[in-house]
Amino acid sequence: MGGGGCLRRRLCLGGTRTLPFVRSYTAREIEAATKGFTAVLEAGGPRGTATAYRARFAGGLVATVRRAAAGSREGDSSSSSSSKAAFYLELQLLARLNHRHVVRLRGFAEGHHARFLVFDHMENRSLKECLHDPLRTPLDWRTRLQVAIDIAAALEYLYYFCDPPVFHVSVDSGNVLMDANFVAKLSDVGVISHDLKLATTESFQDQVEQRRAALVFQYGVLVLELVTGQSPGGEGELVRWVQEPGFAGSMHRMVDADLGGVYDARELRDLVIVARLCTRHGGGGGGEGDGGGGAVISIPQIVRYLQGKVERLGGEARC
Repeated sequence: MGGGGCLRRRLCLGGTRTLPFVRSYTAREIEAATKGFTAVLEAGGPRGTATAYRARFAGGLVATVRRAAAGSREGDSSSSSSSKAAFYLELQLLARLNHRHVVRLRGFAEGHHARFLVFDHMENRSLKECLHDPLRTPLDWRTRLQVAIDIAAALEYLYYFCDPPVFHVSVDSGNVLMDANFVAKLSDVGVISHDLKLATTESFQDQVEQRRAALVFQYGVLVLELVTGQSPGGEGELVRWVQEPGFAGSMHRMVDADLGGVYDARELRDLVIVARLCTRHGGGGGGEGDGGGGAVISIPQIVRYLQGKVERLGGEARC
């Protein structure tokens, strides 16, 4: 464990529910671990709200440090107090997340001018880099299929198993991170609202349903990117292709050439069908408002369907 001498802080929700420990770092420790904030991994998060740094703490812990979204730092004390309360509530909620395919919160720091979140470090960076960087070894078919299953499972956890489902995440290849073993994990999970009382209202539940539909569409676009190796683009070319009546006849021509023709034809068909169902009522570039009049398939249905297909086909790749 890193950060010698750091205090562990117990976080409680509403003063009644004890949450897992997260480590409290000082701003000086964050600065030292990131080499003075020079070890930049990305200039801004997927939502453009956070800068990420590679950090090595005293004791050997390697982590990713993200600068938290800007809040009130100076001036009005009531505004500053509200900002701090929102930050600690977000910490409490993020600390509750416990899923193999969601990047884990390890700690936090609060300085005079910035706040930071410390997450597990993902050695193989983003899925986007794995798919599109010509210097990287291409992902094989089994890894791509597993990514599709794992991200669906992460979405099911966030939006169906968390109670209340107060978390927000966008699904795209830049937001899916790969660990040392190429296990996929969703990153940049945020909180929909810092007012937990809203979670019991009908308007909030309507928001959740809208987000579920939007996520289904975004997930379908991600699956198309996994299959074709093509960036989704801003004009929806991949979505238009998969919605064409004769899409099945061109599936094999659309497969990523980096696979070298090594993939399972039945699994390919299953994945493309899932993508077709996910994007049937979507429109646009995979933004939060996509999903149109409602999805025809849900995230839990996707998880059960893909897991069942893989179990029946067995673990060995077919050419």
